[in-house]
Amino acid sequence: MADLSLKQIAKSYGEVNVLKDIDLEIAAGELIVFVGPSGCGKSTLLRMIAGLERISGGDLFIDEQRMNDVPPAQRGIAMVFQSYALYPHMTVRENMVFALKIAKKPQAEIDAAVENAARILQLTPYLDRLPKALSGGQRQRVAIGRAIVRDPKVYLFDEPLSNLDAALRVATRIEIAQLKEAMPERTMIYVTHDQVEAMTLASRIVVLANKGIAQVGSPLELYERPNSEFVAQFIGSPAMNLLPGEVIGTGEVTTVRLKNGGTARSHVPTRDTDMGLQVNIGVRPEDFVPAEGEGIYTGTVDIVEALGEVTLLYFTHAEGAPTMIAKLPGIHSDLRRRSVTLGADPAKVHLFAEGRSLLYR
Repeated sequence: MADLSLKQIAKSYGEVNVLKDIDLEIAAGELIVFVGPSGCGKSTLLRMIAGLERISGGDLFIDEQRMNDVPPAQRGIAMVFQSYALYPHMTVRENMVFALKIAKKPQAEIDAAVENAARILQLTPYLDRLPKALSGGQRQRVAIGRAIVRDPKVYLFDEPLSNLDAALRVATRIEIAQLKEAMPERTMIYVTHDQVEAMTLASRIVVLANKGIAQVGSPLELYERPNSEFVAQFIGSPAMNLLPGEVIGTGEVTTVRLKNGGTARSHVPTRDTDMGLQVNIGVRPEDFVPAEGEGIYTGTVDIVEALGEVTLLYFTHAEGAPTMIAKLPGIHSDLRRRSVTLGADPAKVHLFAEGRSLLYR
């Protein structure tokens, strides 16, 4: 088991700052997922933990030992890359044992490690095959198996499923979840841009943006209580709808008159001094419900995507206004070109001022 501590970690290339002031505590046995937009530095941060990128500032500790200048091979870490990086002329077994042979481990220890990893990853029937005789998902499992046989303290995954097709992504994601259950004491850090992977795998999610950490929390915490408009729209697909308005009623239930003419009520509390505050309300597409009379939003359905269990409604909007999306249970193909009024439970309506959630002020 291993604890990781990142204190004021920074990374720069010359005068270009990529990451700064990264403070993060990772407990032994956690599966932490780094997410964020392209270029936010999530893979760079992972590579600094691995020792593949030099840390420009701050300190990295693993089990209270400072690791800034420790070579990658001595950090007790194994990394699974986006590309499989398998030796094409070696069998599955030979790929998995290569690092152990270089380290001159006893043959009995090598055999036991390979058999254990093959059992966990269901690779036993394929140990004598070459990589070219495997599917993409099987190759990725071999790459993971190569990490398992080293018995590291910390596993690092750098977008390991991005090269797989949709069906294989689902299957391999489930296998990684099962791998974590089989090794609950091992610490894992996983980088992805896929929200489904983040929401289903993580014990905690770290959202990176603007060279730092935007928010850290459990998947449901980030989904239900985002601390900013950025996190609210980044976590969840389709993204949260935002509508501008002005606070016209304060207290335990806040009333907002929207610029589109609708009215929204929220259980986010406000003060008397917030009267007249310019805010954005946030409503997730699945939290919208058809409403009678006055609602939060009224518009004409422009596009209908009937997905079977749910239907996505895309609304026509005035130039400059935000696009609105509602997700309703069931099939509603008949709503295209019709005017629909939407409302929402006040407990599901978020309030943001200057990009920040009023829950966190």
